[in-house]
Amino acid sequence: MDFDFTDEQEQLRDAVRKWVDKGYNFDRRCGIAKAGGFSREAYGQLADLGLAGLYISEAQGGLGMGPVEGMVVMEELGRGIVLEPLVQTLIAGGVLSGYAPAAVQDAWLSKIASGEGLVVLAYQERAARYKFENCEAKATPAQDGWTLSATKSIVPSGDQADAFIVPAMANGKMALFLVERAAAGVSTRGYGTQDGARAAEVMLNNAPASLITLDGLTALAHAIDIGIAASCAEAVGVMDKTLAITVEYMNTRKQFGVAISSFQALRHRVADMKMQLELARSMSYYASLKLNAPAEERRRAMARAKYQLGVSMRFVGQQAVQLHGGIAVTDEYIVSHYFKKLTQLEMTFGDTLHHLGEVSRQMQDTAGVFA
Repeated sequence: MDFDFTDEQEQLRDAVRKWVDKGYNFDRRCGIAKAGGFSREAYGQLADLGLAGLYISEAQGGLGMGPVEGMVVMEELGRGIVLEPLVQTLIAGGVLSGYAPAAVQDAWLSKIASGEGLVVLAYQERAARYKFENCEAKATPAQDGWTLSATKSIVPSGDQADAFIVPAMANGKMALFLVERAAAGVSTRGYGTQDGARAAEVMLNNAPASLITLDGLTALAHAIDIGIAASCAEAVGVMDKTLAITVEYMNTRKQFGVAISSFQALRHRVADMKMQLELARSMSYYASLKLNAPAEERRRAMARAKYQLGVSMRFVGQQAVQLHGGIAVTDEYIVSHYFKKLTQLEMTFGDTLHHLGEVSRQMQDTAGVFA
């Protein structure tokens, strides 16, 4: 299989890398984290690069690109541990383009592509434990549409977003809705997350909503899979930079008069980090290439990829901390922020054990077919 990138994809990578290196350095990131974990200015710069419209058609003001381009972009943003939630923007672009009626698309896709409208997925509930099909939110038909009552947790940049994509039960079946943050009955409570980003609890009390699709379970599964593929790519970028920082430190840190990179036992540990990174990179490619596959095949790929990425993230992060020593857990040193990001990403869209269970269940189902 050909894993070479096209010239256009390499140009996209180069443009994003240059922005990260020059426009989103560590000092700027720390300032954004201290100010609350989200910068509308930085998000607008991502939109100016066209990244907010990556999964939106050119007719709606986007770039009309696909999963491989999304993977390229998220790897580079991962290298800079960018706080602004572009993963959520990719989800919104993909879901609204694929499932929303024309009126909703016309109202929101161009806003998303330009960066004017930030739309995020609000699906997690306290009792769900990563099982997205568990949903207690209620949708009620109203004279001019629907109203929603729900409490959604850990919504990325939830108190800064302009609208939410919200699953809710309508007549006993899950449907997907769009709710504006400024609408009546909507309240949010924002807080910082451990990686320096921002999330919120979102409370809806008979809030007016626009219907995206009545086949909410299918659309939500697709939304989460877009998020998994993008997060896997982001994690590869985070690990790649974490390894580079660790190698640089080992080449400069001296003990007994020589650089610690000369110690064979430590070199072996770095080699193991590299191996886990490349395993993760391969599974990230796999996830991105399967993103447009039939639903069952796509779900299998995402569970397997997220499991391997979880294993790799934990290993690379822990080895980086151990090879640095105590400095690696201080807030002033950069690698601690990469470690926190890896820890956060492992828990995003289902943790490692959850996806191990999904892989096991899929294997049992496959065995049953051939029994």
